[in-house]
Amino acid sequence: MHTSQLTLSHVTKRYPGRVVLDQVSFTLKPGEKAGLIGDNGAGKSTLLRIVAGEERPDSGEVAVSAAGGVGYLPQTIPLPATATVQDAVDLALADLRALEAELHRAERTLVDSEDPAALAHYGALAGRFEARGGYDADHRVDVALHHLGLPTLRRERLLGTLSGGERSRLALAGVLAGRPEVLLLDEPTNDLDDQALEWLEAELRAHRGTVLAVTHDRVFLERLTATILEVDAGQVTRYGDGYTGYRTAKAAERRRHLQEYEQWRLELARNERLAAGHVARLDAIPRKAPLANFGHGGFRARGRAHGAMARIRNARERLERLTTQPVAPPPDPLAFTAQVKTAATVADGTGTPSARPDSIQLLDVRVGDRLRLDSLTLGHRGRLLVTGPNGVGKTTLLKLLAGELRPDGGSVRAPGRVGHLRQDLTPWPRDLTVVEAFGLDRVGSADEHAEALLALGLFRPAHLRLRMGELSYGQRRRVDLARLVTEPADLLLLDEPTNHLSPALVEELEEALSGFAGAVVLVTHDRALRRRFKGEHLELPETADLRVG
Repeated sequence: MHTSQLTLSHVTKRYPGRVVLDQVSFTLKPGEKAGLIGDNGAGKSTLLRIVAGEERPDSGEVAVSAAGGVGYLPQTIPLPATATVQDAVDLALADLRALEAELHRAERTLVDSEDPAALAHYGALAGRFEARGGYDADHRVDVALHHLGLPTLRRERLLGTLSGGERSRLALAGVLAGRPEVLLLDEPTNDLDDQALEWLEAELRAHRGTVLAVTHDRVFLERLTATILEVDAGQVTRYGDGYTGYRTAKAAERRRHLQEYEQWRLELARNERLAAGHVARLDAIPRKAPLANFGHGGFRARGRAHGAMARIRNARERLERLTTQPVAPPPDPLAFTAQVKTAATVADGTGTPSARPDSIQLLDVRVGDRLRLDSLTLGHRGRLLVTGPNGVGKTTLLKLLAGELRPDGGSVRAPGRVGHLRQDLTPWPRDLTVVEAFGLDRVGSADEHAEALLALGLFRPAHLRLRMGELSYGQRRRVDLARLVTEPADLLLLDEPTNHLSPALVEELEEALSGFAGAVVLVTHDRALRRRFKGEHLELPETADLRVG
């Protein structure tokens, strides 16, 4: 019987100038598998770090009951570039290593003692270590690395020589190899190819403990999680019936909220009309009326409290209640609303391309042992999806098209104006604000940059004052995306564009790209995005000739 259980009670976490989590409470049952979702910067990774014990809440309690240990996968390995692969493995298996060291100490104690208590302690430690598969942990790391596309990764290799995706897969292999009872995973599907994703999902479905995963992967959520926890405005809301149930419930919530807002708005307008009508009728009543049947023409005051004043008072009271207790309209979700323009359109100034941009053409291209491409041609409005296992040269191909890399052999021709969204985040100076980063090296004032950035729908006004060092991965990805789509280009190169973006925003990005008049070359592991892709497909195998299909 598994005893893992995860409980948060009234957890609050503040950062300078903002409350990230506000009195958050929820519980995961033993064996429950939950997806943690929300807008970029909402506090998902913060919440996961708090549960993992990597960060302390300002108030509230966190209880994780897991005799079989807790495994935490952060978005980045907290080790310097000079650390080795073995250092990363040891870090991921730290609790197992500590348990093994304690077991050895107990074993040495038994050599000089026959104390029954010492023997019982040793037996308990040995049982825990064997239950976790401690003796085979390093072998399981190798197995996991093989399935995650790193079968030949040497333990002495420096982390600084690995790509961001390779470091992420190394960390994931180490966490899974430890067989912890509770798994806390921050974006575990990033940078995984189809085979690795299928292996990971099978491993997690077979996992008998509790799983809490931050992820943007809609297919992963559909296949694995029965529970969805959404972080929004400092609160966490629980939804059942998986990702499909979550979307259905959110749509119903929005309809209900919109109906309540419309009812409030109509009631407010009705009472404003009533109050105005009563005042008008009261003003039409003369203040003095002649006394009938009296010859001296005397006047007396007519009573004005004949009901009109009471009706006005009641209407105004209702108005005050409605205005002091307003029903806000449902907030518009952040949505990518950019209209991506080609360089030729901007140069012409008429809204239509002034000249046909060059098509993409590669012939007999060779780049070391990373890429071999016999031929590739793509029209000036073409769409190309590039897939294949990790390490076959997808990112290398994009760098060739961007002019950032020269081939060892062959020829490359691409339009001169190229927009490139790289897989790795731009290393922005931490002290730059969001607006300063967006406008860096661009013409225009800070106000103009702020207006342009807000028009995209990627940030709310309060976000623009944040420093880059304060942003989540997803928010930094948005800055890179905002710069890409506001710089006219005839060719867009998108390397894993959905990484760290919320599912809703990914769908908006898809819609925006569909209206782009230039060419698009897309590299993505996002299965939902690939499923709906319309265009040509280039699969890069590990061997054999490469052709567009």
